[in-house]
Amino acid sequence: MSRVALVTGGSRGIGAAISKELKAKGYTVAATYAGNEEAANAFTAETGIKTYKWNVADYDSSKAGIAQVEADLGPVEVIVANAGITRDAPFHKMTPDQWKEVIDTNLTGVFNTIHPIWPGMRERKFGRIVVISSINGQKGQFAQVNYAATKAGDLGIVKSLAHEGARANITANAICPGYIGTDMVMAVPEKVRESIIAQIPTGRLGEPEEIARAVSFLVADDAGFINGSTISANGAQFFV
Repeated sequence: MSRVALVTGGSRGIGAAISKELKAKGYTVAATYAGNEEAANAFTAETGIKTYKWNVADYDSSKAGIAQVEADLGPVEVIVANAGITRDAPFHKMTPDQWKEVIDTNLTGVFNTIHPIWPGMRERKFGRIVVISSINGQKGQFAQVNYAATKAGDLGIVKSLAHEGARANITANAICPGYIGTDMVMAVPEKVRESIIAQIPTGRLGEPEEIARAVSFLVADDAGFINGSTISANGAQFFV
């Protein structure tokens, strides 16, 4: 029986690439989405991957959604916490609502996704967790105090869970993508995109599939000694 993998924000962008990669590797995948039902339905029609709608910022919704996934597919043994949002503004113009919305989704949402599944992982003595952070959680970014704070906080979650889960054969790792050629990035004006690429020594944007392959490596059964690590996937743009 294949392992069940839950990918939050798994029907679009990097999340969609991760969902497809894990399915190709033999996992039974559940992908979540927050609002774009049309895109989620199209994704399911294309891939056969079941999609589930809930807001990761809400603990009760996350817990209920996860219970439904496990009722449909079986215990979740692999978590990819990918769901995230931006509400960019220079700090002096950032509103409390812009701060809170990003914190609730990108940071608390990781807690809300992992916490209901954690006891089962401990009981079964197996679990694989990957949190999709960001280069901007490592180096900061103008007009992204809220986003950078959450992505840096996600790294702290991963390191702490690695300590707590290690003896139960649970790993927790993070990937920090740089600029990836998702629909969102490709939609920016060409001159802006060129200025972004000019900062990347590799001379190109990353591809969602490159992040997906890193995820599939980290969640493999035989990757148990890789724990608490952060993989920087940014084309040599930034080193820690």
